[in-house]
Amino acid sequence: MQKKRIKKEKKNIKKIILIILGIIICISIIGLLVLDNKSTAKEELKLTQSLITKQQKLEKGFKSEGFTLENPNVIVDPYDNSPLTALVIFETKNQEKVKITIKGKDELTTYTHEFDKEKVHYIPVYGLYAGKENTVIIECGDKKKELKIKTEKLPEDFILPTSVEKEESKLTNDLYFFTPSSKGYTCAYDTNGDVRWYLTNTATWKIDRLKNGHLLVSTERLINSPYYLTGLYEMDMLGKIYVKYSLPGGYHHDYYEMPNGNLLVSSDNFNNGRGTVEDYIVELDRQTGKIVKTIDLKDILNMEDGKSENWVDYDWFHNNSVWYDEKTNSITLSGRHQDAVINIDYDSGKLNWIIGDSTNWSEEYQKYFFKPMGDDFEWQWSQHAAMITPEGYVFIFDNGNNKSKNKDEYVPAEDSYSRGVMYKIDTEKMTIEQVWEYGKERGSEFYSPYISDVDYLDKNHYIVHSGGIVYVDGKNSNQPAGLGGADKLVSDTVELLDDEVIFEIKLPTNNYRVEKMPLYGSDTFQLGNQDIKGSLGETKVDKTRFGFITNAKAIDKEYKSHDINIKNEEDRIEVKGRFKRGTEVKVLLYKNGKIKEYQIPISKKPYTAMCVDIFTEEENKNGIVVTKYINKENLSGKYSLYLQINDTIYEIGKYIEGWY
Repeated sequence: MQKKRIKKEKKNIKKIILIILGIIICISIIGLLVLDNKSTAKEELKLTQSLITKQQKLEKGFKSEGFTLENPNVIVDPYDNSPLTALVIFETKNQEKVKITIKGKDELTTYTHEFDKEKVHYIPVYGLYAGKENTVIIECGDKKKELKIKTEKLPEDFILPTSVEKEESKLTNDLYFFTPSSKGYTCAYDTNGDVRWYLTNTATWKIDRLKNGHLLVSTERLINSPYYLTGLYEMDMLGKIYVKYSLPGGYHHDYYEMPNGNLLVSSDNFNNGRGTVEDYIVELDRQTGKIVKTIDLKDILNMEDGKSENWVDYDWFHNNSVWYDEKTNSITLSGRHQDAVINIDYDSGKLNWIIGDSTNWSEEYQKYFFKPMGDDFEWQWSQHAAMITPEGYVFIFDNGNNKSKNKDEYVPAEDSYSRGVMYKIDTEKMTIEQVWEYGKERGSEFYSPYISDVDYLDKNHYIVHSGGIVYVDGKNSNQPAGLGGADKLVSDTVELLDDEVIFEIKLPTNNYRVEKMPLYGSDTFQLGNQDIKGSLGETKVDKTRFGFITNAKAIDKEYKSHDINIKNEEDRIEVKGRFKRGTEVKVLLYKNGKIKEYQIPISKKPYTAMCVDIFTEEENKNGIVVTKYINKENLSGKYSLYLQINDTIYEIGKYIEGWY
């Protein structure tokens, strides 16, 4: 009996010990939760609204009720990003067609457009002059209304032409749309050189009209430095965005609308394991925004072949154009850093041919090069904007850098020239013949060491755009504007008809692309009807750990010395700051006992490990500005935000909210 009693007492003691331990653990957890609760932010970091969110709010003021032709609702710059436009809104009792006339200085700069029958009329007005009271005539049924629409002056930093020459009898009243490379706005000039349209939100690279009449331009947000953007906007001339396309690898340089409506886009694969850029093409499904095909040029070409002076290991090809040819079901690409225009089969991805000097190319690729025919033949160098014409010719802007792969034979910039050149190729005999060129006769004044464009308007009707002319100390430079201390920039755009220059416009800047297009497209303005397609993808978490952040410091002088700026966007956060080489910086996102760590590399090229960062003396002393983007994809709920600099964790005091 005594043994049983002792055994029972031991069990009771164990129970008491377990209860005490449980109480201690609970108290500890409660204490940590209290600490955790104190360190968890109660206020959201101010949200930066997207352009689409802003336009949804603006459209609430686009009222038609109570407005008539005699007293319309006139909204200048309705989307707050296209200042030389207006939206005229009114209602009619019956369905009526509307004709609009925007008065210009002459016949070539006066524009008319007709709209379909409606009872509720939303009439987009394009092509207004800046800083003037514009005359706009609206005809509806048997009624006519003359409106006076006043616009603001151009921004002080707006770049205007230095000269315009034209043969009016041979011109149409289309506009010349420019995208900037160095300074300036995406804009359109008329045949007098007057600005008739521009965007205030930054849009770079290509601008063109889709088959549905909408413009397709870049987004304004970087996905990686120096110029890789998050994707594309499908918008109208009012600046209204109908679709935002986001891509995990972003967008640069060029796109092409396929016959099926999908988009071929020059993109990147920043997680490709080799740290290379501008060697990746994707096909974007317009209906879903999903990527349905990828082309990785590292699977097609040898990265070490055909090196030009501009070749670097991480940007070995530097694709700057993409063109699909339906007749041959092939894609033509332009590799500036290999002086090569290549053509690949769309279905198989196999290489069909290469245009360029075969010097420094491996033996295995020699069969893909053409044999030149004719005495006046010249290869292209560091080219841009390769396309296939309806005749089957290959049309290229030949920048003309160095004109050799042999350093001892380089032609200096002051003796060089750029040109638009057209080649006729025979893919059975593998011969190539030069059939047209313009620019050589202009000499070094027409020499662009980078960017530039050619466009095919019709047979014997072309645009040759030498957009990157650079001078340093009065002499032509071989370096892009941002690299060589340029003190003078020129953009020279020429329109040719039957080998005669019928229009030429010069600007004191550098421009990437030029497109000649009518003021009005085939699109119809619509309220609402905006969509977001595609994705930036999920940002890789460098480390996930469990625990609580109890040692965070308040923001102090040391933190402020790094000029840190954290931006909360709808689909991501942006963390920017200045740090010295070797500093360890992390973004910490905390929720419910889980900490996600995101490293911020202190590097000029954070997406690649292939190159050695070269810091200047000033950068070693003061550090460099770096940016980290953390996409909200697959982040759900509220995350408290912290920043760790070396061993110190700073409490930002704000939270961000994931989106799914």
